[in-house]
Amino acid sequence: MIKKNKMIKYTRKQIQDTLVNKGYKYFTGGKYDVNIVGIRNSNTENDVTNKFDDIITLSYKNENNKWQYHQYKGTTDPGKYWAENIMNSDGVAILKPGQYRGSHQVASHQSKYQALCQRKPLKVYRDDNRDDHYNLNENTVQEGIFGINIHKAGRFKHGSTQIDKWSAGCQVFSKESDFNKFMVLINKAKDIWGNSFTYTLIDSKDIC
Repeated sequence: MIKKNKMIKYTRKQIQDTLVNKGYKYFTGGKYDVNIVGIRNSNTENDVTNKFDDIITLSYKNENNKWQYHQYKGTTDPGKYWAENIMNSDGVAILKPGQYRGSHQVASHQSKYQALCQRKPLKVYRDDNRDDHYNLNENTVQEGIFGINIHKAGRFKHGSTQIDKWSAGCQVFSKESDFNKFMVLINKAKDIWGNSFTYTLIDSKDIC
């Protein structure tokens, strides 16, 4: 049995095949036509683990037209703090899996640093139970601009281990160094393709 906090190593081809099977766009254009894909850990069974047990991936072609693939530890779920201390009366936001075309732009996250910030509507589940389980009820789904950004957690050398307040629905990197490398590539993509980025979220159980 797979441990809940173990990060599995996927391949770029697995990510591509999964997106294609779902009818999503997988970008295969010129250099730095990036694919940003979050993978929610299905093994947690929607428990509020408060751990960085999900994955954020980036795949693209480099200057030599060779495919590159990077996989980073992160979270696609809100932390325990915001699951219990709800900011929105409808409940904490949990991003619904799907592909969100042109949903993000490079911009300032909370006026602190560059990140990928939500600029088009996304769909979220709303969970107001304040317990240790994310309730992904279709009847609670809302669509809108909720500030679901893609950013980093703290500056701990080996990465943050507890989500806590780092996510109230955002997609968050555990390690600052991983996020910084990610943003270097994102800015290269922006210079070529413009400041519009698609984010795709899938469940690990759906990976080919």
